[in-house]
Amino acid sequence: MSNVSISTNKLSIGYDAAVVQRDLTFSLYRGEMVCMLGPNGCGKSTLLRTLAGLQPALNGAYNLASLGSQTSTLNSKSIALVLTERLSLENTTVHDVVAMGRYPYTSFLGGLTEADEQVITDSLRQVGFGDQSVERTFFNAHSDGEKQRILIAKALAQQTPIILLDEPTAHLDLPHRILVLRLLRNLAHEQGKTILISTHELDLALALSDRILLMSPHARGVQLDTAENLKKADAFTSAFGMDIFDPLG
Repeated sequence: MSNVSISTNKLSIGYDAAVVQRDLTFSLYRGEMVCMLGPNGCGKSTLLRTLAGLQPALNGAYNLASLGSQTSTLNSKSIALVLTERLSLENTTVHDVVAMGRYPYTSFLGGLTEADEQVITDSLRQVGFGDQSVERTFFNAHSDGEKQRILIAKALAQQTPIILLDEPTAHLDLPHRILVLRLLRNLAHEQGKTILISTHELDLALALSDRILLMSPHARGVQLDTAENLKKADAFTSAFGMDIFDPLG
C-alpha cells in the first residue's frame, strides 16, 4: 500500500486569472513533517488553502489518499487546517475551542458523546496540558504559546491524517517556537500523520523538518528534498535571491 498522503500533478494555484504558482508536482508521505519555505508572496498560504479546499485550483489536480482527486470541497475528516490569524475568543473555554474539532463527527444538534469528551481530553494531553482542569479555563486567559498548543489540540481532535499549518509560530518567542515545532514533528512520527507547515523559521525548519518544500517567487515552482540536498544544490540562494546563510556577504 502506498505511503503517499498528498500528491499534486501540474497543479496551478492563485486567484482568478492571477497565477501564483504553476505546474506543481510533488508527493508528501505519512509520518513526515514538511516545512514550506520561500519569500513573501511566493504562494505558501495559497497552496495550503488550495490543498484544504478553501479555494479552487486554477489548473491541474491534487490527490488526498483518503479522498481521491480533489476540487474545492473542504473535507474536515481528512484535513485539519490551523491558520495564522491571532484568535481572540471572548468567554470561550479551552474545552469549547478544542470541541470545535469534533463537529465533523457530532450529530445535527452538535451534541458531544462521552467518546468525544475523551478525545478532547486526550488531544489536550498530547500538547502538554495534562491537568484536565485547563478545559474549564478561558482561551483568552492563556499566553500566545499556550493558545497555539490549544489550536493544535483542536486539529488533533479532528482525528485527520493530514494537518496543514500556516505560520504556527508567528507570534511566539523562541522557546515556544521550538516547543511547537518539536511537538508537530513528534505527532507526525508517532501518529503517522502528514504535517505540512508554512513558516519563516529557517533555522528551526532546517533542523527539525524531515523535508523542505522550497517555493520560488514569480511562479518558478517548488523543490522538495532534504535540507542537506537543497543546500548542496544552492537551491536556497536561487529561491531567496541571496545567500541566506551568509547575511554579511
